[in-house]
Amino acid sequence: MGRDYAKTGKSGRKHPPASKKTAARGRNTNPQGSSGWRWYGAGVITGVFLSFLAYLGSLPPTEAPGAGGHTTPAAEEPAPPKPRFDFYTMLPEQSLEEEPPASEPARPSASAAPREYYLLQAGSFRQREDADRRRAELLLLGLEPAIEESNGENGRWFRVYLGPFDSRSKMSKARSLTAAQNIDTLLLKRGG
Repeated sequence: MGRDYAKTGKSGRKHPPASKKTAARGRNTNPQGSSGWRWYGAGVITGVFLSFLAYLGSLPPTEAPGAGGHTTPAAEEPAPPKPRFDFYTMLPEQSLEEEPPASEPARPSASAAPREYYLLQAGSFRQREDADRRRAELLLLGLEPAIEESNGENGRWFRVYLGPFDSRSKMSKARSLTAAQNIDTLLLKRGG
């Protein structure tokens, strides 16, 4: 006959029976524990995907290439304009023969009433070529320079003058143009 183990006491068993609580701890029967990480991962992946779609939506539209795989010239962006250098044409047109004598622009005529005027000396050079270079720089700024040669005790000098300026405002404008090009000028006040 068989024995009824349920009714036997402690003496018949070596280990007490496992309770339902300890059996439930051993395996995860709570669906909320792992489900939280799943929801978090799904949210992160969804956010990355939506961000990628927003990025693609913000890109400028591209035109599909033609049948030959080439874009038409009208669809291409125009090339930026090439810089123009006018001094190549301006400098050869300027010559010393066309220039009035240097003493005339620097000094008013004797018949005019004595009045004050301003001159700017933009440089004083020993060599004529250096004075011509400075004159060319000033011509490119839209100014009208004159070169005056002078002989003195310390040798021959070529001075580059701007003016005469009737008003101080015109002189200031010319002086600011030269200062922007790092050309130092000396203000001379004559007449009066």
